[in-house]
Amino acid sequence: MQSSLSVSDSDGSSFAPLVVLELAENTEAEAITWLLNRIKDKQQNGVRRLQSKGILVQVFPLHDKEELKRLSFSWYRKIKLSYQPLDDIRHYFGEGLGLYFGFLEYFTFALVPMAFIGIPYYLFAWEDYDRYVLFAVFNLLWSTVFLEVWKRCSAQLAYRWGTLSRKKAFEEPRPGFHGVLGFNPVTGREEPVYPNTKRQLRIYLVSVPFVLLCLYLSLHVMMIYFDMENWALSIYDEDPNFWTSVLLFIPSIIYAVVIELMNLLYRYAAEFLTHWENHRLESSFQNHLVLKVLVFNFVNCFASLFYIAFVMQDMVLLRQSLATLLITSQILNQVMEAFLPYWLQRRRNKKVHKRVKRMMGDKELPLVEQIQLESDMNTYLGTFDDYLEQFLLFGYVSLFSCVYPLAALLVVLNNVTEVYSDAFKICHVFKRPFSEPTSDIGVWQLAFETMSAIAVVTNCALIGLSPQVKAYFPEAETQLILTVVAVEHIILAFKFVLAFVIPDVPKHIQIKLAKLEFESLEALKKKIAPNIKIFQFILNNFT
Repeated sequence: MQSSLSVSDSDGSSFAPLVVLELAENTEAEAITWLLNRIKDKQQNGVRRLQSKGILVQVFPLHDKEELKRLSFSWYRKIKLSYQPLDDIRHYFGEGLGLYFGFLEYFTFALVPMAFIGIPYYLFAWEDYDRYVLFAVFNLLWSTVFLEVWKRCSAQLAYRWGTLSRKKAFEEPRPGFHGVLGFNPVTGREEPVYPNTKRQLRIYLVSVPFVLLCLYLSLHVMMIYFDMENWALSIYDEDPNFWTSVLLFIPSIIYAVVIELMNLLYRYAAEFLTHWENHRLESSFQNHLVLKVLVFNFVNCFASLFYIAFVMQDMVLLRQSLATLLITSQILNQVMEAFLPYWLQRRRNKKVHKRVKRMMGDKELPLVEQIQLESDMNTYLGTFDDYLEQFLLFGYVSLFSCVYPLAALLVVLNNVTEVYSDAFKICHVFKRPFSEPTSDIGVWQLAFETMSAIAVVTNCALIGLSPQVKAYFPEAETQLILTVVAVEHIILAFKFVLAFVIPDVPKHIQIKLAKLEFESLEALKKKIAPNIKIFQFILNNFT
């Protein structure tokens, strides 16, 4: 694997690709790989200091053209109904991306039964908005089992890739961390030190109020949307025709676009705030960023649906709003994530190829030009946004799809195209990322489990609002509420018991891990046995 290192000199120009070219032409491949691994090694604190000060601009591995071509043909070049080559993806991009595409594949297949049930349910019970009780019950079971089975699938992938029993590595300070130079008693090195009290003050006096202000603005925009809905409905009531019926969908479409814009703007603001909080470790930075983004996105995307369902109790408007939000967000995501970056990258590639053709004619693209070409590509910022998109889609399906049964089918179609678009942009739009060993999807597992628990409460409440259930409690609303709450608590208890009973790691993998540990201990005993005998001999003869 070849890599490129860009360093900035005093006037801001970039000169390091020439140095890398010289190494690549005069050094053995193994030596280059060793050197570049040392550069990226997280224990090389000097590299992080250079990145923090802006001296070191870019460190990234180059694409292997032949290997990338083989991976592309087996992955996304041919449209086919088959599993993804997860082992090849992991080999080329690392375990982090391998697990993301594994989760995307699993989520898509898990939605297929719900999609098949939803199609006839949608076709034969479309006009009867009250026939959602059975589908809500199915939602409850599906959202409960879904994540428990994924844990086992994730464990199987991690075991196959050798990261399941991997111990958490010692974390060095992240590149953006700054502070007064001090002494680390653990590593014995000098590194920046920043008071935790100051960080907490920044979080609670600035970040938390900012998040609350953003949530208030989101709810204010939601109320404006309802005013627009009332306006469109009044026009339709005055003159019901084709155009006024189309007008009924306009407020939802506008609101869906505004939601996506607000999510995007807030994403940048949350990242800026989290950087400003100056977290020492990357894990702490990611946890605070994920929490900020998830809270806002959840309220921004789902607050209107909760208001329509449980305050207005208008199932017709809930179905319309859910469909519009889901379809519009999927279209916008595909445009922003796939088509726009692809178009921009093609423009950049054409400019570079024209310059190279003038210089080199029909000769093979030199390494220095490949470095320049890939250095102009966008940097892949990780799977954060990809998991966030799947988290929101999971919310749309698990929370309210009982009133819009086609939601699962739309998410399946979206995820099928998502596999191809994500694969293309990873291979051709972004720089090749460094592989990061990981054994699971991290904090996102907790995020999906939280959404699953909220889905239990939501679906139980929707069942309680249905006319079929209300008919059993004609004059006892309090009893109905208590019954719904009791059922909801029973299902949540069942969910937690199920999580406890079903082991996260399959039994056969547990046995293999135990066997591996036993063999390691036996090998260690054999290795140290001669030393023990020598020690015993010394004790017996000289004491």
